[in-house]
Amino acid sequence: MIHAKNIHKFYDKLEVLKGVDLHIKKGEIVSIVGASGAGKTTLLQILGTLDKPEINTESSLSINGENVLKLQDVETDNSKEEKIFKIITWTGFIYVIILIVCFLFLRAKIYDDNLRLMTAGILLLPIISMIIYYTRYFKKKSKKDKTLSNFRNLNLGFIFQFHQLLPEFTALENVCIPAFMANKSKAEAEKEAKKLLEYLGLSHRINHKPNELSGGEQQRVAVARALINKPDVIFADEPSGNLDTQSAENLHQLFFQLRDEFGQTFVIVTHNEELANMADRKLVMVDGQISN
Repeated sequence: MIHAKNIHKFYDKLEVLKGVDLHIKKGEIVSIVGASGAGKTTLLQILGTLDKPEINTESSLSINGENVLKLQDVETDNSKEEKIFKIITWTGFIYVIILIVCFLFLRAKIYDDNLRLMTAGILLLPIISMIIYYTRYFKKKSKKDKTLSNFRNLNLGFIFQFHQLLPEFTALENVCIPAFMANKSKAEAEKEAKKLLEYLGLSHRINHKPNELSGGEQQRVAVARALINKPDVIFADEPSGNLDTQSAENLHQLFFQLRDEFGQTFVIVTHNEELANMADRKLVMVDGQISN
């Protein structure tokens, strides 16, 4: 399901992840624990495609058979065509610098007819090349960004410590948002959202806005939102950290019910020892690495 190898992450000169290797099976509930600053949330964000690792030849990350690093790579292609565009563009820049030097230090008459024609002729090609190059670059980047967003929306679900529900929308509308992003019709999205809210014991609260719900109810709405596109993996970052003891226990039990009912894989970052120990596996992070 999830295969990660040699994952590194730097923030400036600080190395937060130091070559993490990870394998999570389908239908498995895995908890990740460790001291603050150990790299737990950073790892979760990279696994969830919300952040990018440092790319090197030994790094790999695949989710459900999809090469995630390839989707995240927005660097321009190294094809011969791209290299030609680069060479022509940089040639133009160098020529402009030469002209400026001549004008400033050699007092060349840059407005002489011959020099004007030569300048226009030589600059025309690199200017056109530059326009083509950057148009292609940003189109390619936009296409890859859209591909990654679609993959994330259809295959991954997220639950955070703070529910992040939109306050102006009802519970039903909040749950429907990922479905709308996946181009599902309003009727289809609302049907699935109502089914999930009923399963989570919130059928009587579908028209209530977040400020009219308790903390536990808000988090269950967030769970329904994470589930609506039937993702293969759900990533949870301190999901019960903002809940009272009873609501937290109910949420923990819910994760296992969802796994058994829908077959989702869960990756949970938590400081809650009870939840961590309930998981099928508990991974301990120490100083940017998973401790064996």
